Amino acid sequence: MRHAVREWLGRYAPDGVVAVALSGGADSVALTAAACAEADVVDALTVDHGLQPGSAEVAAAAVALASKLGCRSAQVLTVTVERAGTGLGIADRDPDIGRSPGLGDRAGKARYPGGPEAAARRARYAALDEARQGLPVLLGHTLDDQAETVLLGLARGSGARSIRGMPEFDAPWGRPLLGVRRSVARELCADLGITPWEDPHNSAPEFTRVRLRHEVLPLLEDVLGGGVAAALARTAAHLREDGEVLDALAGELLAAARDGDGLRIEMLATAAPAVRRRVIREWLLERGAKSLTDSNLRAVEALVTRWRGQGGVAVGGSASGTRLVAAREHGRLILGSE
Repeated sequence: MRHAVREWLGRYAPDGVVAVALSGGADSVALTAAACAEADVVDALTVDHGLQPGSAEVAAAAVALASKLGCRSAQVLTVTVERAGTGLGIADRDPDIGRSPGLGDRAGKARYPGGPEAAARRARYAALDEARQGLPVLLGHTLDDQAETVLLGLARGSGARSIRGMPEFDAPWGRPLLGVRRSVARELCADLGITPWEDPHNSAPEFTRVRLRHEVLPLLEDVLGGGVAAALARTAAHLREDGEVLDALAGELLAAARDGDGLRIEMLATAAPAVRRRVIREWLLERGAKSLTDSNLRAVEALVTRWRGQGGVAVGGSASGTRLVAAREHGRLILGSE
C-alpha cells in the first residue's frame, strides 16, 4: 500500500500535499493510513449523504480516525442528494468513498435521476471538488474495482473507451491503488487494529456491481483458473495507453478539419475509422451534446462515409434542453438545434 502511494505521489504530487476521500470503509481507511505514512500533508474529506440511518455517526467516526492516523485536518461534508425532476445529469457509478445512499435500484430509480447511486455520486464529487482547496483528491479504488469497471464497460458494448477503466490521475482525482487488491486493504486495517465501516450496500444483491463482485468475478476466477481481476486491470491499462495515442491523433485531425463551427467532410472521409469517430465525438461534446452512444457516433459517421442523401441525425439534447441534430451541408458536417 505504501509503495503504491509513494509511486503515485512521485508521478503526480511531488510536493507531497494531498487530500483523501475517507468514508471509513476498508479501502479508504487503508489509503488514508498509507498516505499519512508517505505524504507530507494529508487532509481528510468525509462525505455524509444523509441517506442512511446513522450516517452522521459514521462520518464523525471517520473524522476521528483521520486525526489518529495523522491527517493535518479532517472535515465532514454534508450533502443533499437531489431527487428526480431536478434536471441533474447522470454519470455511471464510480466505486468510491461513501458509496451507498441506502436505496435499492427499483425504489431509487423512481425517486432519484438515474438511480440513487448516480445522484449520490454527483453530489459527492461536487462536495469534494469544492472542499479540496486546490489539492488532488485520492480515492480508494482498487484493482478489484478496476476489474468490475471493465466488466461493466464490456456489457455496455461502447468500444474501447468503455473498457479503459479508471485512470490513475484524472485531475483532481487520484487513484493510487489500482494495482492493489481489495484484500490487501483489509489486511492493512487488521494490522493497524482498525475495524472499518461495512457499508450494507456492498452486500445488497439488487445492485449490479455487487453481483459482479460476489458472483460473476468469483465464477470467472474459478472457471479460468485465477488471475482474472488482474488480467482485466492489465487490459484496461493497455487500452488506455492505446487510446491516448488515438486521442492525440484525433486532436490533430480535429484542428485540421475545422471549418468555422463545422468540420470539412473531405478530411474526415480519409481518416482511419477509430480516429474519425473520436473527432466526431469530441466535436459533438464541445458543441454541447450529452450522453452520446456508439450508435449516435456511427450514425453521424455515416453522413461522412455512407452519404446517400439522408437527413440529419439526432444526437441527444444539450445542456439547455434543446435537441441537437448533426447534418451534412455543402461539404461540411454541421450541428444545429431544434
